[in-house]
Amino acid sequence: MKTVTESKAKVEEKVIAWRRHIHEHPELSRHEFETSRYIEEQLKNMQHIELKKLTETSICGVLKGNQEGKTILLRADIDALPIQEEADISFKSKHDGVMHACGHDAHAAMLLGAAQILSEQGIDFAGEVRFVFQHAEEVTPGGALELVEKGITENVDYAFALHVYPHYQTGEIAIRAGKMNAAGDDFEITVIGKGGHASTPEFTVDPIIVGTQIVSALQTIVSRKVPAIHAPVVTVTQFHCGDALNIIANEAYLGGTIRSHNEEVRVQAREELERIVQYTAEMNGAEAKIKWDIGCAAVINDEYATSLSIEAAKKVVGEEKVVAIPEPMFGAEDFAAYSEVVPASMQFIGVHNEAFGEAYPLHHPKFKIDEAALVKGSEYFVELVTMICKNEQ
Repeated sequence: MKTVTESKAKVEEKVIAWRRHIHEHPELSRHEFETSRYIEEQLKNMQHIELKKLTETSICGVLKGNQEGKTILLRADIDALPIQEEADISFKSKHDGVMHACGHDAHAAMLLGAAQILSEQGIDFAGEVRFVFQHAEEVTPGGALELVEKGITENVDYAFALHVYPHYQTGEIAIRAGKMNAAGDDFEITVIGKGGHASTPEFTVDPIIVGTQIVSALQTIVSRKVPAIHAPVVTVTQFHCGDALNIIANEAYLGGTIRSHNEEVRVQAREELERIVQYTAEMNGAEAKIKWDIGCAAVINDEYATSLSIEAAKKVVGEEKVVAIPEPMFGAEDFAAYSEVVPASMQFIGVHNEAFGEAYPLHHPKFKIDEAALVKGSEYFVELVTMICKNEQ
Protein backbone atom coordinates (compact mmCIF):
# COMPACT_ATOMS: atom_id res chain seq x y z
CA MET A 1 0.00 0.00 0.00
CA LYS A 2 1.15 3.59 -0.61
CA THR A 3 2.39 5.72 2.26
CA VAL A 4 -0.03 8.08 3.96
CA THR A 5 1.94 11.21 3.06
CA GLU A 6 1.31 10.69 -0.67
CA SER A 7 -2.42 11.32 -0.12
CA LYS A 8 -2.33 13.70 2.85
CA ALA A 9 -2.36 16.98 0.95
CA LYS A 10 -5.28 15.86 -1.20
CA VAL A 11 -7.49 14.79 1.66
CA GLU A 12 -6.81 17.46 4.31
CA GLU A 13 -8.97 20.10 2.65
CA LYS A 14 -11.80 17.60 2.15
CA VAL A 15 -11.70 16.49 5.78
CA ILE A 16 -12.15 20.06 7.01
CA ALA A 17 -14.97 20.68 4.53
CA TRP A 18 -16.73 17.47 5.60
CA ARG A 19 -16.40 18.38 9.23
CA ARG A 20 -17.78 21.89 8.72
CA HIS A 21 -20.78 20.66 6.74
CA ILE A 22 -21.68 18.11 9.40
CA HIS A 23 -21.10 20.70 12.14
CA GLU A 24 -23.49 23.16 10.52
CA HIS A 25 -26.20 20.50 10.19
CA PRO A 26 -26.25 18.60 13.51
CA GLU A 27 -28.91 16.02 14.27
CA LEU A 28 -29.89 14.42 17.54
CA SER A 29 -29.54 10.73 18.34
CA ARG A 30 -31.67 8.43 16.17
CA HIS A 31 -32.55 11.40 13.94
CA GLU A 32 -29.30 11.47 11.94
CA PHE A 33 -31.13 11.07 8.61
CA GLU A 34 -29.43 13.89 6.70
CA THR A 35 -26.06 13.27 8.35
CA SER A 36 -25.97 9.60 7.38
CA ARG A 37 -27.27 10.47 3.90
CA TYR A 38 -24.49 13.05 3.46
CA ILE A 39 -21.83 10.57 4.58
CA GLU A 40 -23.30 7.94 2.26
CA GLU A 41 -22.97 10.33 -0.67
CA GLN A 42 -19.29 10.94 0.12
CA LEU A 43 -18.61 7.20 0.34
CA LYS A 44 -20.35 6.61 -2.99
CA ASN A 45 -17.76 8.88 -4.61
CA MET A 46 -14.87 6.73 -3.35
CA GLN A 47 -13.46 3.83 -5.33
CA HIS A 48 -13.92 0.18 -4.30
CA ILE A 49 -16.17 0.90 -1.30
CA GLU A 50 -19.36 -1.10 -0.87
CA LEU A 51 -22.16 0.34 1.25
CA LYS A 52 -24.14 -1.40 3.98
CA LYS A 53 -27.03 0.19 5.85
CA LEU A 54 -27.93 -1.73 8.99
CA THR A 55 -30.11 0.97 10.57
CA GLU A 56 -32.03 3.98 9.25
CA THR A 57 -29.51 6.52 10.49
CA SER A 58 -26.13 4.79 10.28
CA ILE A 59 -23.97 3.77 7.33
CA CYS A 60 -21.05 1.39 6.84
CA GLY A 61 -18.55 1.44 3.99
CA VAL A 62 -16.62 -1.76 3.27
CA LEU A 63 -13.26 -1.91 1.49
CA LYS A 64 -12.10 -5.43 0.65
CA GLY A 65 -8.57 -6.35 -0.32
CA ASN A 66 -7.71 -8.87 -3.01
CA GLN A 67 -6.12 -11.22 -0.47
CA GLU A 68 -7.43 -12.96 2.64
CA GLY A 69 -6.49 -11.25 5.90
CA LYS A 70 -7.73 -9.54 9.03
CA THR A 71 -11.01 -7.64 9.20
CA ILE A 72 -10.70 -4.23 10.84
CA LEU A 73 -13.62 -2.14 12.10
CA LEU A 74 -13.06 1.63 12.30
CA ARG A 75 -15.84 3.51 14.05
CA ALA A 76 -17.02 7.12 14.14
CA ASP A 77 -20.18 8.32 15.92
CA ILE A 78 -22.29 10.94 14.14
CA ASP A 79 -25.04 12.23 16.48
CA ALA A 80 -25.16 15.67 18.11
CA LEU A 81 -26.35 17.04 21.46
CA PRO A 82 -29.32 19.19 22.57
CA ILE A 83 -27.13 22.25 23.24
CA GLN A 84 -27.36 25.81 21.89
CA GLU A 85 -24.01 26.62 20.32
CA GLU A 86 -22.02 29.58 21.65
CA ALA A 87 -18.66 28.87 19.99
CA ASP A 88 -16.97 31.74 18.17
CA ILE A 89 -16.76 30.19 14.70
CA SER A 90 -18.05 31.10 11.25
CA PHE A 91 -19.81 27.77 10.63
CA LYS A 92 -22.07 27.54 13.66
CA SER A 93 -24.91 25.09 13.91
CA LYS A 94 -27.87 26.07 11.74
CA HIS A 95 -30.25 24.11 13.98
CA ASP A 96 -31.38 25.92 17.12
CA GLY A 97 -30.69 23.99 20.29
CA VAL A 98 -28.61 21.31 18.58
CA MET A 99 -24.81 21.25 18.44
CA HIS A 100 -21.87 18.96 17.81
CA ALA A 101 -20.43 19.66 21.26
CA CYS A 102 -18.75 16.25 21.59
CA GLY A 103 -16.77 16.25 18.36
CA HIS A 104 -18.74 13.61 16.48
CA ASP A 105 -18.56 15.83 13.39
CA ALA A 106 -14.77 15.58 13.64
CA HIS A 107 -14.91 11.82 14.20
CA ALA A 108 -16.95 11.36 11.03
CA ALA A 109 -14.64 13.63 9.02
CA MET A 110 -11.50 11.84 10.18
CA LEU A 111 -12.96 8.48 9.23
CA LEU A 112 -14.09 9.77 5.85
CA GLY A 113 -10.53 10.99 5.33
CA ALA A 114 -9.17 7.54 6.09
CA ALA A 115 -11.69 5.97 3.70
CA GLN A 116 -10.66 8.43 0.99
CA ILE A 117 -6.95 7.63 1.37
CA LEU A 118 -7.38 3.87 1.59
CA SER A 119 -9.81 3.70 -1.32
CA GLU A 120 -7.36 5.64 -3.49
CA GLN A 121 -4.64 3.16 -2.60
CA GLY A 122 -6.72 0.39 -4.14
CA ILE A 123 -7.45 -3.20 -3.17
CA ASP A 124 -3.95 -4.68 -3.30
CA PHE A 125 -3.92 -5.61 0.38
CA ALA A 126 -4.90 -8.48 2.65
CA GLY A 127 -8.12 -8.20 4.56
CA GLU A 128 -11.19 -6.02 4.90
CA VAL A 129 -11.87 -2.59 6.40
CA ARG A 130 -15.31 -1.59 7.72
CA PHE A 131 -15.83 2.17 8.05
CA VAL A 132 -18.70 2.39 10.55
CA PHE A 133 -20.51 5.73 10.91
CA GLN A 134 -22.63 5.00 13.94
CA HIS A 135 -25.82 6.60 15.17
CA ALA A 136 -27.07 7.33 18.71
CA GLU A 137 -23.91 7.26 20.81
CA GLU A 138 -25.28 9.96 23.11
CA VAL A 139 -28.37 8.06 24.31
CA THR A 140 -28.64 4.97 26.47
CA PRO A 141 -27.73 2.21 25.74
CA GLY A 142 -26.17 3.55 22.53
CA GLY A 143 -26.38 2.74 18.84
CA ALA A 144 -23.28 0.53 18.94
CA LEU A 145 -25.18 -2.24 20.69
CA GLU A 146 -27.82 -2.21 17.95
CA LEU A 147 -25.15 -2.51 15.24
CA VAL A 148 -23.43 -5.36 17.07
CA GLU A 149 -26.76 -7.17 17.34
CA LYS A 150 -27.21 -6.72 13.59
CA GLY A 151 -23.84 -8.35 12.91
CA ILE A 152 -21.44 -5.47 12.32
CA THR A 153 -18.70 -7.24 14.31
CA GLU A 154 -19.07 -10.65 12.69
CA ASN A 155 -15.63 -11.93 11.64
CA VAL A 156 -14.01 -8.71 12.86
CA ASP A 157 -10.50 -9.14 14.28
CA TYR A 158 -9.93 -5.63 15.66
CA ALA A 159 -12.01 -2.50 16.29
CA PHE A 160 -10.56 1.00 16.64
CA ALA A 161 -11.90 4.50 17.32
CA LEU A 162 -10.58 7.98 18.04
CA HIS A 163 -12.28 10.57 20.24
CA VAL A 164 -11.31 14.22 20.11
CA TYR A 165 -10.28 15.65 23.48
CA PRO A 166 -9.89 19.36 24.27
CA HIS A 167 -7.52 18.89 27.20
CA TYR A 168 -4.74 17.55 24.98
CA GLN A 169 -2.90 19.74 22.51
CA THR A 170 -3.18 19.41 18.73
CA GLY A 171 -0.53 16.97 17.63
CA GLU A 172 -0.90 14.72 20.67
CA ILE A 173 -2.56 11.31 20.76
CA ALA A 174 -3.38 10.08 24.26
CA ILE A 175 -3.50 6.33 24.81
CA ARG A 176 -4.40 3.88 27.53
CA ALA A 177 -4.69 0.08 27.65
CA GLY A 178 -7.18 -1.72 29.90
CA LYS A 179 -9.93 0.26 31.63
CA MET A 180 -10.74 3.36 29.60
CA ASN A 181 -14.34 4.61 29.97
CA ALA A 182 -16.96 3.75 32.55
CA ALA A 183 -20.27 1.96 32.42
CA GLY A 184 -23.12 4.43 32.83
CA ASP A 185 -26.47 3.65 34.48
CA ASP A 186 -29.02 6.44 35.00
CA PHE A 187 -31.72 6.48 37.65
CA GLU A 188 -34.94 8.40 38.28
CA ILE A 189 -36.51 8.38 41.74
CA THR A 190 -40.04 9.44 42.60
CA VAL A 191 -40.65 10.09 46.30
CA ILE A 192 -44.36 9.92 47.13
CA GLY A 193 -45.28 11.71 50.33
CA LYS A 194 -48.40 13.49 51.59
CA GLY A 195 -48.84 17.11 50.67
CA GLY A 196 -50.46 19.89 52.61
CA HIS A 197 -50.17 23.47 53.83
CA ALA A 198 -46.71 24.75 54.62
CA SER A 199 -47.98 26.14 57.94
CA THR A 200 -48.93 22.67 59.23
CA PRO A 201 -46.10 20.31 58.23
CA GLU A 202 -47.11 17.91 61.02
CA PHE A 203 -50.04 16.81 58.88
CA THR A 204 -47.85 16.00 55.89
CA VAL A 205 -45.12 13.63 54.79
CA ASP A 206 -42.74 16.10 53.20
CA PRO A 207 -41.10 14.58 50.09
CA ILE A 208 -38.40 17.27 50.14
CA ILE A 209 -37.19 16.08 53.55
CA VAL A 210 -37.23 12.47 52.36
CA GLY A 211 -35.47 13.39 49.13
CA THR A 212 -32.68 15.31 50.86
CA GLN A 213 -32.08 12.37 53.19
CA ILE A 214 -31.85 10.07 50.17
CA VAL A 215 -29.33 12.37 48.45
CA SER A 216 -27.19 12.44 51.59
CA ALA A 217 -27.41 8.69 52.20
CA LEU A 218 -26.46 7.83 48.62
CA GLN A 219 -23.00 9.25 49.29
CA THR A 220 -22.30 6.27 51.55
CA ILE A 221 -22.34 3.92 48.55
CA VAL A 222 -18.93 5.22 47.50
CA SER A 223 -17.52 6.02 50.93
CA ARG A 224 -18.68 2.95 52.86
CA LYS A 225 -20.26 0.23 50.70
CA VAL A 226 -17.73 -0.72 48.02
CA PRO A 227 -13.95 -1.25 48.00
CA ALA A 228 -12.14 2.05 47.48
CA ILE A 229 -10.05 0.60 44.65
CA HIS A 230 -13.23 -0.07 42.65
CA ALA A 231 -15.23 2.96 43.81
CA PRO A 232 -17.89 4.14 41.34
CA VAL A 233 -19.16 7.69 40.92
CA VAL A 234 -22.72 8.22 42.19
CA THR A 235 -24.11 11.64 41.28
CA VAL A 236 -27.57 13.14 41.81
CA THR A 237 -28.08 15.72 39.07
CA GLN A 238 -31.79 16.56 39.41
CA PHE A 239 -34.14 17.40 42.31
CA HIS A 240 -37.56 18.84 41.54
CA CYS A 241 -40.40 19.41 44.00
CA GLY A 242 -43.27 21.84 44.39
CA ASP A 243 -44.62 24.86 42.56
CA ALA A 244 -45.74 27.22 45.35
CA LEU A 245 -44.07 28.73 48.42
CA ASN A 246 -46.93 27.86 50.80
CA ILE A 247 -47.58 24.28 49.69
CA ILE A 248 -45.81 21.05 50.63
CA ALA A 249 -46.06 18.96 47.47
CA ASN A 250 -47.12 15.32 47.26
CA GLU A 251 -44.10 14.16 45.26
CA ALA A 252 -40.45 14.90 44.67
CA TYR A 253 -38.37 13.78 41.69
CA LEU A 254 -34.66 12.95 41.80
CA GLY A 255 -32.39 11.81 39.01
CA GLY A 256 -28.75 11.02 38.45
CA THR A 257 -26.18 8.54 37.26
CA ILE A 258 -23.81 5.80 38.42
CA ARG A 259 -20.47 5.39 36.62
CA SER A 260 -18.25 2.37 37.25
CA HIS A 261 -15.40 0.34 35.75
CA ASN A 262 -15.97 -2.92 37.62
CA GLU A 263 -19.02 -4.99 36.64
CA GLU A 264 -19.56 -6.48 40.12
CA VAL A 265 -19.39 -3.04 41.71
CA ARG A 266 -21.73 -1.74 39.03
CA VAL A 267 -24.41 -4.23 40.10
CA GLN A 268 -23.69 -3.71 43.81
CA ALA A 269 -24.03 0.08 43.49
CA ARG A 270 -27.48 -0.28 41.92
CA GLU A 271 -28.56 -2.69 44.65
CA GLU A 272 -27.29 -0.35 47.38
CA LEU A 273 -29.11 2.60 45.82
CA GLU A 274 -32.39 0.72 45.74
CA ARG A 275 -31.99 -0.38 49.36
CA ILE A 276 -31.16 3.14 50.57
CA VAL A 277 -34.02 4.74 48.66
CA GLN A 278 -36.65 2.27 49.84
CA TYR A 279 -35.56 2.18 53.48
CA THR A 280 -35.25 5.97 53.71
CA ALA A 281 -38.71 6.45 52.25
CA GLU A 282 -40.23 3.80 54.51
CA MET A 283 -38.54 5.26 57.60
CA ASN A 284 -40.27 8.59 56.89
CA GLY A 285 -43.66 7.15 56.05
CA ALA A 286 -43.28 7.79 52.33
CA GLU A 287 -43.07 5.59 49.25
CA ALA A 288 -40.45 5.57 46.52
CA LYS A 289 -40.31 4.32 42.96
CA ILE A 290 -37.09 3.84 41.01
CA LYS A 291 -36.72 3.75 37.23
CA TRP A 292 -33.43 2.56 35.74
CA ASP A 293 -31.95 3.31 32.34
CA ILE A 294 -29.18 0.72 32.12
CA GLY A 295 -26.44 1.97 29.83
CA CYS A 296 -23.44 0.54 28.08
CA ALA A 297 -20.69 -1.40 29.78
CA ALA A 298 -17.21 -0.05 30.50
CA VAL A 299 -14.76 0.32 27.62
CA ILE A 300 -11.83 -2.08 28.12
CA ASN A 301 -9.02 -1.52 25.65
CA ASP A 302 -7.37 -4.74 24.53
CA GLU A 303 -3.63 -4.83 25.32
CA TYR A 304 -2.48 -5.99 21.89
CA ALA A 305 -4.87 -3.76 19.94
CA THR A 306 -3.62 -0.85 22.05
CA SER A 307 -0.02 -1.74 21.27
CA LEU A 308 -0.96 -1.36 17.60
CA SER A 309 -2.54 1.99 18.43
CA ILE A 310 0.68 3.15 20.05
CA GLU A 311 2.78 2.07 17.08
CA ALA A 312 0.46 3.83 14.62
CA ALA A 313 0.33 6.98 16.73
CA LYS A 314 4.14 7.16 16.93
CA LYS A 315 4.36 7.01 13.14
CA VAL A 316 1.81 9.82 12.76
CA VAL A 317 2.73 12.32 15.49
CA GLY A 318 6.10 11.11 16.78
CA GLU A 319 6.94 9.24 19.96
CA GLU A 320 7.24 12.42 22.04
CA LYS A 321 3.61 13.33 21.34
CA VAL A 322 2.12 9.97 22.25
CA VAL A 323 0.80 10.64 25.76
CA ALA A 324 -0.10 8.03 28.36
CA ILE A 325 -3.55 8.51 29.93
CA PRO A 326 -2.86 7.98 33.65
CA GLU A 327 -6.31 6.96 34.92
CA PRO A 328 -9.55 5.55 33.51
CA MET A 329 -12.25 8.08 32.61
CA PHE A 330 -15.71 8.09 34.16
CA GLY A 331 -17.47 9.26 31.02
CA ALA A 332 -19.55 6.54 29.36
CA GLU A 333 -18.94 5.47 25.76
CA ASP A 334 -20.93 2.90 23.79
CA PHE A 335 -17.75 1.79 22.00
CA ALA A 336 -17.94 -0.73 24.86
CA ALA A 337 -20.37 -2.76 22.73
CA TYR A 338 -17.51 -3.43 20.30
CA SER A 339 -14.83 -3.93 22.97
CA GLU A 340 -16.98 -6.57 24.67
CA VAL A 341 -16.95 -8.84 21.62
CA VAL A 342 -13.70 -8.14 19.71
CA PRO A 343 -10.20 -6.90 20.63
CA ALA A 344 -10.66 -3.14 20.54
CA SER A 345 -8.87 0.13 21.24
CA MET A 346 -10.42 3.59 21.56
CA GLN A 347 -8.03 6.47 22.15
CA PHE A 348 -8.00 10.29 22.32
CA ILE A 349 -6.63 12.82 19.86
CA GLY A 350 -5.77 16.31 21.09
CA VAL A 351 -7.66 19.18 19.44
CA HIS A 352 -6.76 22.20 21.58
CA ASN A 353 -4.77 25.12 20.26
CA GLU A 354 -3.40 27.53 22.89
CA ALA A 355 -4.50 30.41 20.67
CA PHE A 356 -8.10 29.43 21.51
CA GLY A 357 -7.63 30.50 25.12
CA GLU A 358 -9.69 28.34 27.48
CA ALA A 359 -10.06 24.67 26.59
CA TYR A 360 -13.80 24.24 26.91
CA PRO A 361 -14.75 20.66 27.83
CA LEU A 362 -16.81 18.20 25.85
CA HIS A 363 -20.55 19.00 25.93
CA HIS A 364 -19.90 22.72 26.53
CA PRO A 365 -21.74 25.26 24.32
CA LYS A 366 -18.40 26.94 23.52
CA PHE A 367 -16.58 23.71 22.67
CA LYS A 368 -14.43 23.96 19.56
CA ILE A 369 -11.52 22.15 17.98
CA ASP A 370 -8.35 22.87 16.06
CA GLU A 371 -9.08 21.43 12.62
CA ALA A 372 -5.36 20.89 12.00
CA ALA A 373 -5.71 17.74 14.12
CA LEU A 374 -8.22 16.10 11.82
CA VAL A 375 -5.91 14.84 9.10
CA LYS A 376 -3.72 13.34 11.84
CA GLY A 377 -6.70 11.25 12.88
CA SER A 378 -7.20 10.09 9.29
CA GLU A 379 -3.50 9.19 9.07
CA TYR A 380 -3.73 7.25 12.34
CA PHE A 381 -6.50 5.03 10.97
CA VAL A 382 -4.61 4.49 7.71
CA GLU A 383 -1.44 3.51 9.58
CA LEU A 384 -3.39 0.95 11.60
CA VAL A 385 -4.80 -0.62 8.47
CA THR A 386 -1.41 -0.54 6.73
CA MET A 387 0.34 -2.23 9.66
CA ILE A 388 -2.24 -4.95 10.12
CA CYS A 389 -2.51 -5.69 6.42
CA LYS A 390 1.26 -5.74 6.09
CA ASN A 391 1.43 -8.26 8.92
CA GLU A 392 -0.81 -10.57 6.91
CA GLN A 393 1.28 -10.60 3.74
